[in-house]
Amino acid sequence: MSEPLSAEQVQERIAISPFIELMGLTVVSADHDSQEITMRMPLKPEFERKRGTGQFHGGVIAALIDTVGDYALGMMVGSGLPTINFRTDYLRPAVNTSLTATARVRRMGRSVGVADVDVIDDQGRLVAIGRGTYAMVTG
Repeated sequence: MSEPLSAEQVQERIAISPFIELMGLTVVSADHDSQEITMRMPLKPEFERKRGTGQFHGGVIAALIDTVGDYALGMMVGSGLPTINFRTDYLRPAVNTSLTATARVRRMGRSVGVADVDVIDDQGRLVAIGRGTYAMVTG
C-alpha cells in the first residue's frame, strides 16, 4: 500500500484520465482522518439530458458518484481502484447548477472497499445518492 494522496495529488490524478478530466472535477477537500473526499463538477452543455435544458444527464451523475467514491478509497491507498459495482438513486433533477459530491469510506478491507456518496446542487439540495464497491488492488 502506498502513502495516502493529498487533495492536490488527487487533482493531479484526475488529469491522467481523459474522461475524468472532461468532467471538470475540482477537489474541494480530502480528509484522511474522516476518510472523506469532496469534489465539485460544473454543468457543461455536453452533460445535458436534452440540449438547452440545463438538466444533467443521469449518466454524468452516475460517473460523478463512481469517480468520487473511487477516490475516497483511492486517496487512502495511494491510487485509483477498479470498480466492482455501484448503484445510483436519483432524488431530484439537477438543473442549471453545478454538483458537489461527498464520498465517505464505509469499509476498507484487504480485497474490497465500499464508499457512500451524496450529491448536492448549489442550493444544498440532495440530488442523488450512491454506493460504490471497489477492488482494493493497487499498482
